[in-house]
Amino acid sequence: MEWIQRLNQAVNYIEENLSSTIDYNTAAKIACCSTFHFQRMFSYIADIPLSEYIRRRRMTAAAFELQTTGTKVLDIALKYGYQSPTAFTRAFQSVHGVPPSAARSKGISLKAYPRITFSISIKGDTEMNYKIIEKEAFRIVGVCKSLDVNFEESYKKVPAFWQEAAEKNLIPQLASLIDKEPFGVLGVSSSMNEKTFDYYIAVATDKPLPQGMTEFTVPAATWAVFECIGPMPQAIQSLQRRIVTEWLPNSGYEYASAPDIEVYGEGNQQAEDYRCEVWLPVSKK
Repeated sequence: MEWIQRLNQAVNYIEENLSSTIDYNTAAKIACCSTFHFQRMFSYIADIPLSEYIRRRRMTAAAFELQTTGTKVLDIALKYGYQSPTAFTRAFQSVHGVPPSAARSKGISLKAYPRITFSISIKGDTEMNYKIIEKEAFRIVGVCKSLDVNFEESYKKVPAFWQEAAEKNLIPQLASLIDKEPFGVLGVSSSMNEKTFDYYIAVATDKPLPQGMTEFTVPAATWAVFECIGPMPQAIQSLQRRIVTEWLPNSGYEYASAPDIEVYGEGNQQAEDYRCEVWLPVSKK
């Protein structure tokens, strides 16, 4: 499929540049999506963060060179982007369990991580409830934090942002403003560029903007709306992984240029029957 082909072309770019600079923005453009979405899709499908995959592949290549050539350790470190021998040794040892200086020893055990190739795998063992809707632009009101597009870093910072909002008692205040769909407290990822994106904890409303809050207009879009049932955050993280790895490749749709939205309703988020939604912006391929 075209979507999978683009991902594999992005991996080709990464493999061709293991010994030079790998630009996440360039890889994302090859995959025809935002830098954040590319990192997220790669992490979900490969079950390994993009940065860790690159590190393992570089250390695999470095190990081959150490064992088959007489190149100095420092030169190999520089070749694979490490300006400090100490940093290279730390990375090499974290992958192989031995320092680079020991890699040429006879009988030494090293690890080789092969390149990834993406393919379609249709499971279908558990149903996914979704609907496709068209929605006009709507206004959200809430609090906002600008985050780095590095998926791994934002993955840690978003829960902390929610905790901060809860401690300030902002969630009930926001919930009292809801007067339009999507009905719930929203987590909205928007305004993505090559370096940052804005993450809102907000609600859809036409009510006046409260002091200390900000507003944003979500553009008109087509949305794939998925039902999520189960305790947070495990249930929604599992659903998002399944959307990317199972639904999206086979759906006839692809990511559209619009915000991602999570819709959290009332109730105990740790309960087995807790319900929320994932709104994915999509367009026809």
